[in-house]
Amino acid sequence: MKVLVTGASGFLGSHIAEQFAAGGHEVRLLLRPTSSRAFLQFPYEVTTGDVTDPESLTRAAAGLDAIVHAAGLIKARNEMQFDAVNTRGTQNLIAAVDAAAPEIKRFVYISSLAAHGPSEGGSPRPLEAPARPLTAYGRTKLAGENLTRVSRLRDRAVIFRMPVIYGPRDAALLPFFRLARLRLAPLLMGGHNRISILYVEDAARAVVQATTAEAQVAGKTYCPEDGLTYTWRDLLGAIEDAAGHRALRIRAPRWAFSGAALVSEAFGLVTRRAVALTREKVREMAQESWVCSSETLRRDLGWSARVQVPEGTRLTYDWYRQNRWL
Repeated sequence: MKVLVTGASGFLGSHIAEQFAAGGHEVRLLLRPTSSRAFLQFPYEVTTGDVTDPESLTRAAAGLDAIVHAAGLIKARNEMQFDAVNTRGTQNLIAAVDAAAPEIKRFVYISSLAAHGPSEGGSPRPLEAPARPLTAYGRTKLAGENLTRVSRLRDRAVIFRMPVIYGPRDAALLPFFRLARLRLAPLLMGGHNRISILYVEDAARAVVQATTAEAQVAGKTYCPEDGLTYTWRDLLGAIEDAAGHRALRIRAPRWAFSGAALVSEAFGLVTRRAVALTREKVREMAQESWVCSSETLRRDLGWSARVQVPEGTRLTYDWYRQNRWL
């Protein structure tokens, strides 16, 4: 199969592309001229472009069997930036497929649990429940989902709503590992919030499996997770075990995190940079639970996670150390 992966220079996208290459598929990557190639240690073809450049997408889509659309902003200076990439970038890519690859077999859109919204009582929300995203990121990822569902690709499309993904190459959870090494662990509202979580190689394998499967997966939405529900305290405990020592757990009220977010936003405003810690992000983190179920994925494809949090955090910690991120 000849497959295009967008966002392949990033965390999840690089693992997806790597697994396609390892499986013997022809891999084409859409990369900006400034995109890092550090994680791309496998055979691939490059098409230079960007999801905000429709002409480059028409070139990239020609002659393909499948597309995995993993490109997207997870942090931005404002909602307009999120919209330009996550919403209109998806719209541009769908239009390019219509023009250059109308017979494509599979279109996989990588979304987020943030597009669906938080769950209640520690139980997964039904996939068909109305979406209620809390942030600009979630709203624009939901818009990308909806564009996929109403397009002519809808009968060949698969949507993945990813939960918390972690593993080698992940910058998002790196601060938690760094704090653990300093023996500090600030926990928002005690860290009892419940989450679904998944090791990155398992997430990538689910995407590759759904892209290449002959099974009836088209038109479906999946949320892969490792079969267990965790709290942030559970995750912290696993990180502490990986680091080899305990951290001082500091119960931090929401206002303290919101104050830190204000400082972070001010820094972003002054430096004209997107920052990860915002008041919207704190609102997201403060929800009771972000829990989903991979039951339909297991039923349709026989997929299940191979790595759970104790092993995954150790593998992640070791990678950070070996690559001098810690």
